[in-house]
Amino acid sequence: MKVVAINGSPRNGGNVSQCLDIMAKEFVREGIEFEVLQPGPRVHPCMACYHCLEKGTLHCVQNDDMVNEIIDKCIEADGIILASPVYHGAIAGSMKCVMDRVMLAAGCGENQFHHKVGAAFCTLRRSGGMETYQQLLGIMDAMEMVIVTSDYWGAVHGADPGEAMQDIEGTEVVAKLARNIAWMVKVIDAAKGKIDPPETHKRTFTNFIR
Repeated sequence: MKVVAINGSPRNGGNVSQCLDIMAKEFVREGIEFEVLQPGPRVHPCMACYHCLEKGTLHCVQNDDMVNEIIDKCIEADGIILASPVYHGAIAGSMKCVMDRVMLAAGCGENQFHHKVGAAFCTLRRSGGMETYQQLLGIMDAMEMVIVTSDYWGAVHGADPGEAMQDIEGTEVVAKLARNIAWMVKVIDAAKGKIDPPETHKRTFTNFIR
């Protein structure tokens, strides 16, 4: 069983990374393989060319950044964590570029993410945490994922690298989130061959144009 996290921060070693380090320790204790994927700042935006959907490749036609590798690893994983810093009240720009392309290529055609375990958190200096957290959850909600939460909303406060570690409640939230993810991944794995998952099918797209 494996969980991957997409770290949407453009910088290494920041508060998102340190929160994921906390989660990594919990996954080790639970016997869950864990990998962090961090594409960094040089990520292309989605061009809305729809090549991925028309060809059914499950990959983006842009192949000179990390996005296609992220798609492959997310498809293989049992659980996916979306983690981003808050930039001007929303998810980081590079994270938005990643998620637009990942979900279009591998989620909007033959959905590769349905019934996978999903979870999210963000880090922030002062405000915008709830909005960003809900944006991240909304991405997974539209992919028919099994969303796991902690005992409070996934927003950890800290601006400079290391400050989030002073948010004791926030760090406890992400630690508990990791334990809950591990539990749900194990529950779904244990149900294989015993409880059939609900039937799913391709989405019907409706454009509200009159």
